[in-house]
Amino acid sequence: MSFIVGGLCTLLLSLVLTLTVRSLARRARMVAQPREDRWHRKPTALLGGVGIYAAFLAGYLIFAPHLPKVYAILAASTLLFVTGLVDDFREIKPYVKLILQLIAAVLIVYSGMRLPWTSYQAVNDVITVFWLIGITNAINLLDNMDGLAGGVSLISCVFMMISFLMNGQTAEAMIPALLGGAVLGFLVFNFNPASIFMGDSGSMFLGMAMGGTALLSDYGRTRNLTAVLFTPVLILLIPIFDTCVVTVTRKLSGRPISQGGRDHTSHRLVALGMSERRAVLMLYLFAAASGALALTVKLLNSEVLLLLVPVFALMILFIGLYLGKVRVYEEGEQPAGNNFVRLLADFSYKRRVFEVLLDLVLMVLAYYGAYLLRWDGKPPREQIAIFLNTLLVVMAVEMLFFLIGGVYRGLWRYTGVGDLIVITRSVLAGAIASALVVLGMYLFQGPSRAVLVLNALLLFLFVSGSRLSFRLLRTLIAGKNGNGHPDAKPVFIYGAGDGGELLIREIMNNPDHRYAPVGFIDDDDRKIGKIIHGYRIFDSEELPDLIRRHDVHEVLISSIKVSETKLDYLRSMGLSLRRMSIRIE
Repeated sequence: MSFIVGGLCTLLLSLVLTLTVRSLARRARMVAQPREDRWHRKPTALLGGVGIYAAFLAGYLIFAPHLPKVYAILAASTLLFVTGLVDDFREIKPYVKLILQLIAAVLIVYSGMRLPWTSYQAVNDVITVFWLIGITNAINLLDNMDGLAGGVSLISCVFMMISFLMNGQTAEAMIPALLGGAVLGFLVFNFNPASIFMGDSGSMFLGMAMGGTALLSDYGRTRNLTAVLFTPVLILLIPIFDTCVVTVTRKLSGRPISQGGRDHTSHRLVALGMSERRAVLMLYLFAAASGALALTVKLLNSEVLLLLVPVFALMILFIGLYLGKVRVYEEGEQPAGNNFVRLLADFSYKRRVFEVLLDLVLMVLAYYGAYLLRWDGKPPREQIAIFLNTLLVVMAVEMLFFLIGGVYRGLWRYTGVGDLIVITRSVLAGAIASALVVLGMYLFQGPSRAVLVLNALLLFLFVSGSRLSFRLLRTLIAGKNGNGHPDAKPVFIYGAGDGGELLIREIMNNPDHRYAPVGFIDDDDRKIGKIIHGYRIFDSEELPDLIRRHDVHEVLISSIKVSETKLDYLRSMGLSLRRMSIRIE
């Protein structure tokens, strides 16, 4: 339990040091001024990284056991702390920082630590250098919103500590415990609204320290190759994911990757209608989920992981695609090259090639998953042979029925009940046909009937889930206002009929309207208290109180049946009225 004591002492020391550094930074006018390409809107003290580094170093000298490999990590991260500190005072060219990051990474690799991802040491050395530089810059890029980089780093440290303890590496567990304590003390002052930033000195130090600490894991104690490959990636998934989103979108839109901007994952969540604090907490939740999955990976057998990891990867891909299409710049502010981004988005979301390739992957996962479920995660060797021998046949037959059934005629954005019926019909027909073919190949001896039934069920879930993914993400990530605008005005919709349902869908799907519906108003007592697309229907008698409570100044009229008397009553309350209009010319 010494790592808990060390972590708590480092936390207390970090609190004191961060408070002291904040005071000194303000006196020395070392503050970050608001800029167009930054998120904060008031001058904020810098040099929070000094408090993090000093607290960790003190904790390490007092509590850390003798671990020769940690000296290289400490030396490399100290080099980048100094580099970042200089950059906080006087900007360093990006290529200079990259060279110093390379030197720090090489220092760690040549101390004997590397990712054992291949059978060739030289290849592993190169991969590890890229890993360390990548994580360092990922944390640096993640430091774009109050409390984000610090909070995600803290969560990563917690899961690294647990991972070490699961390996029986109690001495190594002290390092992330001390690092987490130092970060937590800083986070008290950095969480929204932040009074101090960590600066490059903190983000570059944390990135190299955490990337190097992940290499301390004793991979030789696990026989699970998948755990070796994915545990460090999953623990640090959020900074890696944010870096990928920023890199791809900036590259395709013609923006330098090193240039600041409001196009990070956190900014895109805010653009979806979230508050800044809720966006950060959402990313904390994602970081905790990926960390928990990293621990789960260490416990599961390889057969199950061959299904779990691809499914998780597809989920991350869909989240990335969804967030990548979010508009984070106003009109006239969008970087050059946006047309290419839009072209790529159109290809990714709507082109049939993408859908066909995706469905082929889903068919493989569904068929393999059926074997895992039928045989409790450990299919017999003869069943694995049947799976491999029949996989291509099953895919070909199911794909044929997908084509005949019309699965590729719909648009994902507008997937509804009719599309799900088409998917159900196509999956069922394809599953029956492929089952008959498989059974016929083995003369109805060998293949499990239960596997063929489970295959149909899983394929339906996977395909329908992929088509509904963007709608589901809009609801899960940002709630009712998933496609909202941060400047949206609260409004009520008068009329909870077909017109009101049409209007609410248009507002939800088109953020350019800049409306944030509070709910419906209707005069029909039978509708009061019911819900349409997550929005409640209120009695018109409640309107005066609702207007005051939600600060509403505008009402959208969705029905032509609303009388002039009722419209005059609304105007008498100072409300601005707008009527929905559909024209056919």
